[in-house]
Amino acid sequence: MLQNKKLLITGGAGFIGSNLIEKFLKQNNDIVCLDNFSTGKRENIAPFLGDPHFKLIEGDIRDMDTCKRAVDGAEIVLHEAALGSVPRSINDPVTTNDVNIGGFVNMLTATKDAGIKRFVFAASSSTYGDHPTLPKVEERIGKPLSPYAITKYVNELYAEIFSRLYGIETIGLRYFNVFGRRQDPDGAYAAAIPKFIRLLITHQRPVVYGDGEQSRDFTYVDNVVQANELAATTTNPEAVNTVYNVAYGEATTVNELIDELKKNLSRFDPAIAAIEPIHGEVRLGDILHSLASIRKAEKLLGYAPKYSIRDGLKEAIEWYWENLSQ
Repeated sequence: MLQNKKLLITGGAGFIGSNLIEKFLKQNNDIVCLDNFSTGKRENIAPFLGDPHFKLIEGDIRDMDTCKRAVDGAEIVLHEAALGSVPRSINDPVTTNDVNIGGFVNMLTATKDAGIKRFVFAASSSTYGDHPTLPKVEERIGKPLSPYAITKYVNELYAEIFSRLYGIETIGLRYFNVFGRRQDPDGAYAAAIPKFIRLLITHQRPVVYGDGEQSRDFTYVDNVVQANELAATTTNPEAVNTVYNVAYGEATTVNELIDELKKNLSRFDPAIAAIEPIHGEVRLGDILHSLASIRKAEKLLGYAPKYSIRDGLKEAIEWYWENLSQ
């Protein structure tokens, strides 16, 4: 268990970051959250603001002075801050590069200079690119298919170099299609699950890119929190300075996802069961299938995801219904 530590969580006002804060505050940790609120939400951290063990630094990882201020006194860094979304990176590769690579190197450098040994960071399944093999195994990747994927792969390369040159223990967690409470359903770059839920609740038809037979390893956020905790606390020397898939290890098509969403939401509103999706053009930069092998994380970290997509969707939909249906 991660407890009685001083943590820096970058991107803490975001979807995953705020779930990490919620968990680790309950375990008697002191937490600094660094966020510039470009994609994070103030409401995500509102419940923590009165906690004496929580501190907010509003700032940008592209500013080195801010990074140095944020790491001061920290024992472990959990780096979640990034500009996500493949489509966003296609539309604006410059900003994606500045934040995801420039900001990442700033955080690594500040961590090194502060003498902090453990740096856990959000990597991405997009790193697998055009490699055709399923399930995805950490040591076999292809060519990236988007600027976003390039930035996340470069993060892994920088982490490896900092480990070799400076002795920092780095662990990258390649997230696979994470979903759950607090994930933003709005905006041009909203992820599929919260966007679909929002549309179905308001009796609108979700748009599916392509025929809907593309598949993903959808991963509930509590599994991701578990992986971060294990990465932050492992004492196994073989478990550091590497990357891991963080997923459930099960593929679900987008069509199956929508059926599952409709089934769960129709418990609250039976009319949702009759809503059918609209099929649009295939989206640039998207991969067709994604499925993770989680054997490496199971073996070296002791990772044991508790939530299947069905279990996770039940939890998430209850949260969204309470927060979106009013």
